Amino acid sequence: MSQGRKTSFPFPCAQFWHWICALMLCAWLQAPAQAQGHQDKAKSDTAAAAAFSLEVQAPEPVDTWLQRHLELQRYKDVADLDALELQRLLDSADVQARELLATLGHFSATLHWQSEPTGLPAPRWRIRLQVQPGPVARVTQVQWAFEGPLQSSASHAALRQALQQQWLLQAGQPFSQDRWSAAKRQALQQLTAEHYPLGRWAHTEASVDPVHNTVTLRLSLDSGPEVFLGPPVVQGQERYSLEQVLRLAHLPLGRSYRQTDLLEAQQRLVLSGFYDAVFVSLDTEGPPEAMPVRIELKETPRQRWQLGVGVRSDTGPRLTLEHTHHRVPGLDWRAVSKLSLDRTVQSGSLDLLSPPNDSLWRWMLSGKAEHQQFSGYDLTSQRVRGGRTQLGERIDRTYYAQYDMAHNTGALNDTKESASAHYAWTWRQFDSLPFPSRGWGLGLELGGGVTLGSERIPYTRGHAKALMLWPLGPSGQRLSLRAELGAVATRNADNIPGTQLFLAGGDLSVRGYAPGAIGISTSSGVVAGRYLSVGSLEWLVPIRAGGQRTDWDGLLFVDAGAVANAPSALNAQIGMGMGARWRSPVGPLEIDLAQARDTGRWRLHMSVGFRF
Repeated sequence: MSQGRKTSFPFPCAQFWHWICALMLCAWLQAPAQAQGHQDKAKSDTAAAAAFSLEVQAPEPVDTWLQRHLELQRYKDVADLDALELQRLLDSADVQARELLATLGHFSATLHWQSEPTGLPAPRWRIRLQVQPGPVARVTQVQWAFEGPLQSSASHAALRQALQQQWLLQAGQPFSQDRWSAAKRQALQQLTAEHYPLGRWAHTEASVDPVHNTVTLRLSLDSGPEVFLGPPVVQGQERYSLEQVLRLAHLPLGRSYRQTDLLEAQQRLVLSGFYDAVFVSLDTEGPPEAMPVRIELKETPRQRWQLGVGVRSDTGPRLTLEHTHHRVPGLDWRAVSKLSLDRTVQSGSLDLLSPPNDSLWRWMLSGKAEHQQFSGYDLTSQRVRGGRTQLGERIDRTYYAQYDMAHNTGALNDTKESASAHYAWTWRQFDSLPFPSRGWGLGLELGGGVTLGSERIPYTRGHAKALMLWPLGPSGQRLSLRAELGAVATRNADNIPGTQLFLAGGDLSVRGYAPGAIGISTSSGVVAGRYLSVGSLEWLVPIRAGGQRTDWDGLLFVDAGAVANAPSALNAQIGMGMGARWRSPVGPLEIDLAQARDTGRWRLHMSVGFRF
C-alpha cells in the first residue's frame, strides 16, 4: 500500500484567515465613506446641471402650493437654457401661477418676478417670485335652477329644498376650486340617492368679479326621470331557491328608487349566511317606470366547517369549531353548531333558523350549554329558546319563549331555573347602511318570567339601548353616542338564573374589559346583577392621504359601565383608548385598543359589521 501524501499550504491557515478578516474590516470601514462620496458626487452633478434656483416668497399655503405645482420647476436642471428661453418660461409661469392662485380663491393677486445671473457655473440664474395673494374671493349669490320632473314635483319639494339648504358653498363662504368641486359632487350624490339615480348637472358656472373679489354661482340640475323598481334579475343562484333570494332582498315592484333600499337588500342577503358575496345594482338601460334590479350572488357551500384558534389575555388559548348546514335534510332550515373551549369556559350551541316567508318572518329554535370556572365555584348553565323573528327595512321584531337553568358547584351550591317570555323591538334611522354617518337607533326588550323549583317568584325584565351618530360639519368628523340600560324587577332575585340578569364588558359594552368581566364582585368571583348601565362616547375623524379622504377613520373613545343589585350602588368602571374603522367590502372593520382604568391593562378588540 502506498503511503498517503500530506498537502501543505504556502502559508499557515490561521494567517490566511487573519488576512481575510482584515480585508473585510477595511471594506466595511470604507463602505460608508464610499457611499458618502457617491452621494456628494450625485449632489455635485445635480448642482452642476442646475440652470436656475427658484425662491417663492408668499404666505402659507400659497408658498407650498406654488412650489409643488409650478411647471417651471421641471426645467431647472436644463443645463443649456439660455436667457431668451428662460424669459419665455417665466412668462408661461406667470400665467400658470395666476391660475393656481385662482384655484385657491385668489383672483386679484399681485406677482413680481425677479431673475438675475449668479456669475456661477450653476445655478446660472437666481429667480425670486414675490406674491401678494390678496383676499380670498367669497360667494355672494347661489342661483339654482332645476330641470326634469324635480322642477315641478310637489311630492319632492322637500328634496329641492334640502339640495339648496345643504349646499356646501353657501353665500358668504370663501371660494376655492376644491370647495366648488366638493359641493357639486355632494349635491349630485344627494340627488341620485333617492328617486333620480340618472340625475346630472346640466350647467354649472362660477362667475368671478376680481375687482370686488366676489363669486356668483349658477347651478342647473337635471334630475332625469323618476325611477321605479322593476323586476329583479338574479345571477349566480344555484343551491338555494330563487324565492328565498327575492324574499330576503324584499324589493317591491313599483317602489320609487332609493339607494338605501338596494344597500339594505344587499346587507340582508349577506347577513343571511347563504351568500359569500352579493352585489345589488340598477340596470340603467331599462325603462325608468320599471328599471330592473340586478342581484349578483356568490353562494356559500351548503355545508361549511370553521376552525378558530386564538389567545385571550385573561383565559389563555381558545379553540372554536363551527359547522353550518344551510339546508338541513327534511327540514330545509339552516343549522349552526358551535363548540368553544378555553381554560375556564367550555360551551356548545345549536341554532336553527327557517327560511323567511313573504313578510320576512322566520321561525327560530336554539339551545346552548356552558360550563364556566370561577375563583370559588363552577357554573353550568343551559338555555333553550324558541320563537319567531323578522328583520325589516327599519324595524326588527322578535318574540320568543325561553327556559334557563344555572347550576353552581363549589362555594355556591345551588340550582336556579326559570321560564320566561320576551318581545324585542329595534328601530333604525340611519342615512346609509352598512356605513352610516348620521342617524340614530333604538332597541327595547321587555320580558316576564317565573322562577322554577321549590319557590316560584315572578319577575319582569327590561333592556333598552340607543345609538346616535352626529356629524360635525362637512369635514366628515362625527360623534357616536351609545347608551344601554337594564333592570330586573322582583321581590327576590336569589333564584333567578344569571342568564336573565346582567353583566358588562367587551366590544359593544365597555372596551378594555373582557366580556362579562363587569358585574357583582363576590368572594367567589364576578356574578350577574339586577341593574345595568353603560355609556360610550366616540370621536371619529376621517384619515386623509394626499388631500383625499381614504376608507379609514381614526377615533378616540371612552366607555363607562356598571352592574349592581340596586340603582344607588351603580359605580362606573371606565375604559378608554383609540381605534380605527375601515370600510371593508363586508362592512365596517372595527379595531380598538382600550385600557381598563381600574386595572391599567390593555385589551385589543376587533369585529366586523355594523351592529345595532
